[in-house]
Amino acid sequence: MTIFYAQPYDISATGFYFEDSEVYKAKIESIVNDYGDEVEEFEIQFIDGSSLDCELVKAIGVHQGSVLDIMEALDDWDDNQKLNVIIAVGECGYDFDFKTNNPDDFEVDIYHDMDMKDMAQSFVDDGLFGDIPASIINYLDMDAIARDLSCDYSETTIAGERYVYRCA
Repeated sequence: MTIFYAQPYDISATGFYFEDSEVYKAKIESIVNDYGDEVEEFEIQFIDGSSLDCELVKAIGVHQGSVLDIMEALDDWDDNQKLNVIIAVGECGYDFDFKTNNPDDFEVDIYHDMDMKDMAQSFVDDGLFGDIPASIINYLDMDAIARDLSCDYSETTIAGERYVYRCA
C-alpha cells in the first residue's frame, strides 16, 4: 500500500492523505481554506510504500499533474519495469513522460546483485572474452577487467540492492 499526502500551498488550508485515485479525486475538489475559497495547488508527497516505489517516485518526480499516472504505474508495473525506469531516468538521465513513454522503451542493461568485479568474473565464466584455457583463468586480473568494464558500465544501489547497469 502506497500512501501520499496532498499539502496545499495555501497555508490556511489543511491537506489530506490518500492511497488511491478515487480518494484523491474526491478530496482534491473539496478542499477549501479558512476563508471558504477553493484550494487549487498542492504539493504531492510520497509518505509510505515499498522502497522500490519510493525510488521510482523520486526518479520520476511526483506532482499534482502526474500523481494519478504514478499511482497507476505503481499498481500496474512489475519490479523489473520499475527498476528499468529508475535507472534510465535517475541514473542515465533519460526523460520520462507517461503519454509518450513505456517502461520497456529504455535500452538499459541491468545486472542484479553484482559489483564490477562480480560482473568481470561472470563475463569470463560465460565466455564473453572467448575460450580461455583453465590453466590461465586463475592468472587473470579481475580487478583490471572490472576497471575496463567501468568505462561502459556503472554501479548503483536501489532499495538496498546492488546493480551494475549500462545505458545504451
